[in-house]
Amino acid sequence: IGSFETNIAIENGLKFHVDWLKGQKTGFFVDQRDNRSLLEHFARGRKVLNMFCYTGGFSFYAMRGGAELVHSVDSSAKAITLTDANVELNFPGDARHKSYAEDAFKFLDSMEKDSYDLIVLDPPAFAKHRSALKNALRGYQRLNAKAFEKISSGGILFTFSCSQAVNKDQFRLAVFSAAAQSRRKVRILHQLTQPADHPINIYHPEGEYLKGLILYVE
Repeated sequence: IGSFETNIAIENGLKFHVDWLKGQKTGFFVDQRDNRSLLEHFARGRKVLNMFCYTGGFSFYAMRGGAELVHSVDSSAKAITLTDANVELNFPGDARHKSYAEDAFKFLDSMEKDSYDLIVLDPPAFAKHRSALKNALRGYQRLNAKAFEKISSGGILFTFSCSQAVNKDQFRLAVFSAAAQSRRKVRILHQLTQPADHPINIYHPEGEYLKGLILYVE
């Protein structure tokens, strides 16, 4: 069970090595599949940065969508190993892809402005409990501000929160504050959530844990 070969899942025709036993959320974030599929339609000709890539899901959809280049970043070396294995599984020898085992904030700080015109920010939950809410919102604002500062004009930003303690309005305010801070003009193209097989009980609003925005940055 520990070998890559025995753990392959297929999503929309793309193959993924999955660590069912030790991976996060049973090894695969199936709740992002619709949003990954949507990214494919924005990728053609773009230079894509997939932050917090985990096993690289958004990266492969971008590659299939015709991205010019795709860079995947995660602080976990194990995640990067899985990402690289998944590239070989789907796009063997494809020179468009590079991966980096590096802290997200350090990577964004060090990268040149205008290096990318499509950025994906899909971080782990910044707030797992309400007590962490204030710091989480500060973290989302800081992260998105870095992306707004560096993304090319005409760029597309896919930005997410999977923190159930952060509601949709709080997340939007953090992102909008980041845009104002960076003095970029930004328009909302899509508002994203989890798929239908992750239904939300109306008496448990925290069940709407996945929030996302696709933003056009002028």
